[in-house]
Amino acid sequence: MDPRTLPEDEHRLVLQVVQPGLLGLMDGSVSTLAPLFAAAGLTGNPHSAFLVGIAAALGAALSMGLAEALSDDGKLSGRGHPVLRGSVTGGETFHTLPLLIPHMGVALAPAVVVLVLLAIAWIRYRYMRSPLGATVAQVLVGGGLVFLVGLTLGRLGGG
Repeated sequence: MDPRTLPEDEHRLVLQVVQPGLLGLMDGSVSTLAPLFAAAGLTGNPHSAFLVGIAAALGAALSMGLAEALSDDGKLSGRGHPVLRGSVTGGETFHTLPLLIPHMGVALAPAVVVLVLLAIAWIRYRYMRSPLGATVAQVLVGGGLVFLVGLTLGRLGGG
């Protein structure tokens, strides 16, 4: 669907909130989940993994937020205020909260990761008009690869 055919308020929402949010969610999945799961596998300690995850998420949030905010002042593109877009992008990189759960098996449950990935797929389907089957397959395969990389490296390093 051509975004120019959307009602103006929905078009603005997609440009100013949904796209930056998806960018943060997807980048957060790639840049924070792999080191988070590797740290969890290496240490066997949810609290240590949580701290690594917070460090990765803050780094990603700052990096992605600044990149989004500095890439476009929003005047020419209509993408809105750069601080809002940067804040949305940065805020959506956080995926470490499950590691507050004191039991590693629960904190690293694939169901938690799958729920985040399904949320990404639904947002893409709902707002970006992506075909539901294709978007679910894309995010599950991509997220699954990131999850496996982190777990594999954590297990290899942990002995």
